[in-house]
Amino acid sequence: MRIDPDLLFESELWNDGLIHVVGLDEAGRGALAGPVAVGAVILPPGDKTLLSGTLSGARDSKQMTPRRREALAPRIKETALEWAVGFATPEEIDLQGIVRATRLAAIRALHQFSITPQYLLTDFRLELPQIDIPQKSLVKGDARCLSIACASILAKTERDALMRELEERYPGYGFAKHKGYGTQAHRSALMRLGSSEIHRRTFHLKNLRITNE
Repeated sequence: MRIDPDLLFESELWNDGLIHVVGLDEAGRGALAGPVAVGAVILPPGDKTLLSGTLSGARDSKQMTPRRREALAPRIKETALEWAVGFATPEEIDLQGIVRATRLAAIRALHQFSITPQYLLTDFRLELPQIDIPQKSLVKGDARCLSIACASILAKTERDALMRELEERYPGYGFAKHKGYGTQAHRSALMRLGSSEIHRRTFHLKNLRITNE
């Protein structure tokens, strides 16, 4: 039986007087091309049953169909006190590594807020040690914590939209379909066309024996 994420972690913090609790999650970490994205969501404290009902179906974005993600994203945006998505470029990923680049994307998302966050709930591996805000990293956070699940959905839908735009600038790779991940179709396109400006050079492209001369 599937168990949807709930507001247990948020409720404990709200009860302690921490109202502006941010959920954060990433999308695109393992892709071969395109940016990494981090969503950040502050849900309003209040009637937990009503909030859970309004956002019913929100969970780890990877476990949802594209149609369901796209349907829920506007509802999350309307419900949240604030939301944002930050990006780090393929160049930044190559220069800094995926961990630091993902943290950079998270900081960019937080900097978009007009509300000062009081606590961060992050998905596992998205700790932000350089941010002086109390925080907790949750294993499978997007499956357990509603704020993180909502952040996961916004990170995924906003990044997917960007990858569809990049398909127009870099035709032939199929970015609109695979969103930069290493599918067989993507790898075949890389063998045929070589890498583009938005491919991550430090990921496993060298194993494909691609030449760009």
